[in-house]
Order: sequence, then structure tokens, then C-alpha cells
Amino acid sequence: MTKTILRALKGEVLPTPPIWMMRQAGRYLPEYRETRAQAGDFLKLCYNPDLAAEVTLQPIRRYGFDAAILFADILLLPQALGPKLWFETGEGPRMETTTTMGQVENLKPTGAIHDTLSPIYETVRILARELPKETTLIGFAGAPWTVATYMVAGKGSKDQAAAHGLKDHDRATFQALIDRITDATVEYLSAQIEAGAEVVKLFDSWAGSLKGQDFRDFAEAPTAKIIAALKARHPGTPIIAFPREAGQGYIGFAHRTGADCVAIDNSVSPEWAAANVQIDGCVQGNLAPEHMVTGGQALVAATQHVVRAFSKGPHIFNLGHGITPDANPDNVQLMIDTVRAG
Repeated sequence: MTKTILRALKGEVLPTPPIWMMRQAGRYLPEYRETRAQAGDFLKLCYNPDLAAEVTLQPIRRYGFDAAILFADILLLPQALGPKLWFETGEGPRMETTTTMGQVENLKPTGAIHDTLSPIYETVRILARELPKETTLIGFAGAPWTVATYMVAGKGSKDQAAAHGLKDHDRATFQALIDRITDATVEYLSAQIEAGAEVVKLFDSWAGSLKGQDFRDFAEAPTAKIIAALKARHPGTPIIAFPREAGQGYIGFAHRTGADCVAIDNSVSPEWAAANVQIDGCVQGNLAPEHMVTGGQALVAATQHVVRAFSKGPHIFNLGHGITPDANPDNVQLMIDTVRAG
């Protein structure tokens, strides 16, 4: 096993951490903007295997990251369950809402998702053929809580109020929705692995708004169920979990869910994460994305800080969240050069 990310995920401490970047295929790159214009719109890009593979490969060609992550969107899975999905220019995704037990029961059967998602699997197959032999291919899905927040509200929100309201006032319906998403996510990620994904990642972008028992019930429990099912089918495939802004919830998250690696955001310090999270295995993170905009010596110093803090355990270098559209591509190269300079 020579791929550095796979080695880190197995618990190996490497002299130079492998590196990739959330949203590394995206609007900060001029070549991405050209390809998206060619596709026509965002969803057409996601469902066009040749173009989706092209934008996945673009940052690998430009920067030589150690991993490529499939270009797709977390809302393709709920779309495959039936609700209509569209994107409003400048406003983000919009989706038909799912808020009653009847609507949950009327979602398509789990096995039917592949009818819609087959182009995504074709993208994975193309990437498995075309990526450099040293580059790891990562597949992904949204974690059930985060996906549910969009399905309940019909859009993204800063406080996830609609999902919290349904969870608090009709827990049976909300739990049924979580269960449907969980089962579908197992099938979706399993199909990605069968198509050639070497690692899969669960993005729980809104996990931080869950507290106490809710965090255990709706962030940890579905993640653990998904990981257990995938490990039973694909025992050699590592799984990264990202319960963003989990805070103290990061402690022991790997043990409680079975994740091979916990990705952390930049609301916690690298030293804290090394002491409290890395003791359980591989950690991924956690440079603040703002450095990709501002650059300069502050970027170099912050990058070196992250590398040093995690140097005694298995570590995959990444940002604490996705790179933003206003990032300077030159700053990405500076970050990579700093990591690899040691």
C-alpha cells in the first residue's frame, strides 16, 4: 500500500502528511468556471460523467493533491428519493419539502435511487481509470442529519430551525426520515465503492447544531449505522466522518461510530484536537479556509502550525471547511508547498 492517504487512514504516522482540500474542484479555479459554463448549470454538471470527471481532475492536474474527491452534491441523494431539486442563482439549492409521515412513506424505495444516481457511479468509474496511480479517489455523501435539514426546510439555513422544529414536535416522523436517508446512504456509498472509490466520507455540515442526546441520536447513531453496514460489505474501505463544529462531540467520535478518521473544523485548535481526537486515530484538518483568500506569511505560519501540532500521530492535511469561491489559486499552491517542505 503506497498511497499516502490510505497509509494515514490505517494509522501510520508519515513524515509529510498527505493533503487534499474540501471543495478543491470549484469556483475559485478558472478552468472549473469554464467547464461549468459548458455544462449549462450546476445539476447538469453533476449528472454529466465526462464533465464531472473533468472538474474532479482539474485540481489534481494543477496541484498534485494526494486525493481527488468525486465532484457531486450532497442533495443528489434526496433528489433520487423523489423530491424535486433545483438551484436558484445566487441563492443556492431549493428542494420540495418532506415534513409529514405520509411524505416520508411516499419517498421512493431505497433500491430505486440508482436509477437517478447511475451517472454519478459512471463518474467514479472514469476517475478510477484516469487518476494518477498515486492519487486516492474519495467518494462521499451527506450525513443523514445534514441531508434531513435540507429536506425539511427545502433550503439551507443558518440555524436549521425547521429540522429542529420537526425533530422536537414530531420525533417519530423525523426519525423515520433519518432512517430512510440512512438506508439510502448505505446503498449510495456502497455503489460508489463498487465503482472504484477507495475511501468514502460522510459530511455532517450542520452537526454542530445538535446537542446532548440529539447529537447522539441524529449525528452519531446514523453515522455508526452507515459505517457498520459499509464495513460489513467493504471491510477494506476506510471511512472519514466530518461532524462539523461538534466541539466536545469530537472526543470519542471515532470509537462510537467506527470511523477510520475524524475530520475537524477550525473552531477547535490543532493542539486540542491532537490531545483529544488524534489519540483515537487519524485526524483530518484543519487550516482555516480564510487563509486561502488572504495568503502571505500568515498562511505559511498557520499551515506550519497545523502540521506541527498533528506531527506525532496519523494526519491528513486539509482545511477546516471547504475552500471559498474568492480564494486565490496561488495561495493553494503556497499551502501545498509549505506542507511538503516540512
